[in-house]
Order: sequence, then C-alpha cells, then structure tokens
Amino acid sequence: MPRLADKIAIITGGAAGIGLASARLFVAEGAKVLLVDVQREALDAAVAELGAANAMAVVADVSDAAQTQGYVDAALARWGRVDVYFANAGIEGKVATLVDYPLEEYERVMAVNVRGVWLGLKSVIPAMTKAGGGSIVITSSLGGLKGTPRISPYIASKHAVVGIMKSAALECAALNIRVNTINPAPIATRMIQSLEQQYAPNAPEKIKARMETSVPMHRYGTPDEVAKLALFLASDDSSYCTGTTFSIDGGMSAS
Repeated sequence: MPRLADKIAIITGGAAGIGLASARLFVAEGAKVLLVDVQREALDAAVAELGAANAMAVVADVSDAAQTQGYVDAALARWGRVDVYFANAGIEGKVATLVDYPLEEYERVMAVNVRGVWLGLKSVIPAMTKAGGGSIVITSSLGGLKGTPRISPYIASKHAVVGIMKSAALECAALNIRVNTINPAPIATRMIQSLEQQYAPNAPEKIKARMETSVPMHRYGTPDEVAKLALFLASDDSSYCTGTTFSIDGGMSAS
C-alpha cells in the first residue's frame, strides 16, 4: 500500500528543489499535493508534470498572513482536509559580515524563513486538528544546529524554526499532530549555487570543491535524498517521532 495513500499535503517552496522532489515522491506514494511558491510558471510546470488530478498550485508569499490562510483554505476547499504540511520555503539572503549586513535583507530573510513557518503552522494546525491529526515537517538546515560566518540572518532563521518546532511539538502532541525538522546541508539546489557564487564571484567552483571536501561523504546531497526523509516524516512510519531534528548532511554534524 502506498505510504501516503489518500493523504492531503501542502508543500511550500514547491516549485523547485527539495519541494518539487518531495511533491513527486508524495504523489507517487498516493498523496494529493498543494504546491505553494512565488514562481507562477514553475508552479504551472510542476502541476502539469504531476497531473491536475493529483496536484494544484497557489502563488503565495508565505510571510503574508492572509495569503498563508488562503493557501490552507484552498486545500480545504478542494480536498476537505490537510494531513501533511511541509514548511519548506526559504531563502538564503546575502553573504556579508554581521556588521555589514543590510538591515532590510535581514528582515527579508527572517520574514520568509521564520515568519513564514510560524504563520503556516498557525493556519494549518486548526485544519489538521479537524482531520484528526497529521504531520508537520519543517526544513531547517545544518545551519540550524551550527554556525557559519557571513550568513548570520540565515543561520539565525534556521535556529529559530528549530525552536518553533520544539514548542509546536509539545503543544500538538495531544492533538495527534507530529512536528519535526529536517536539517540538510549541503544539497545540490539553486540555493547552494547562489551561496557559492556569493562567497567567490570569480571562482564559485572553488567554493564547491571546498564544501564537498568538508563533507565526510565528499559530495553534496540531492533533493531526492531529502525528499525520502520528508516522506518518512510525513508518513505513519514515523508515528512515534516528534519534536526532533533529523540531520541529512553526509556526516557533517558528526564533527
């Protein structure tokens, strides 16, 4: 039997990368998915790939309260409930020292990465409670467990969502709602390419080589590998897992 048979899932940041890889896997395992992103064309392409019977898309800014409630309402209007919420949307921001970091960029990173998660949980928990429970998965980062220089807002935001997860897990345990974070790094996505370029505009390949060397497995992970962990946490296979960070980082957190 498919591991997500008849489940309804919302995936933010669903137009590409980890979000799209997870959508493909969730649908293959029997779920219906609502994809949320700001990229209309990429969302349309994703729905076309997954099939309109299995997926729908909503263009929304996750940091906006009304738009967040809107995409939850859209899932309820079409399918009547929400069983899985994958809060995956996030941005990396700029690379700069803390002293030189632009305030407006700090606020943008925190708005998407922290406010977006908090608003998502605020809107989805009541819907999930009515469905009898479910699973909430939040994309944090290895940067939510450790520090990295020159991206302090990103690091702060990923630590923050671990705190949100832990509080929500305690609040939601009696509601049969599990809450966990995935903590990946580095994964071969647009985000890591952006960081490579920002750290070394004239030689991003050197940053990539250095980062791969720092990984005990000597390579980046793939979105598909993260999607498999998201599937485990979304499914009943993880029925006794809540309030926990799940690292997927090629061994980097072991050091």
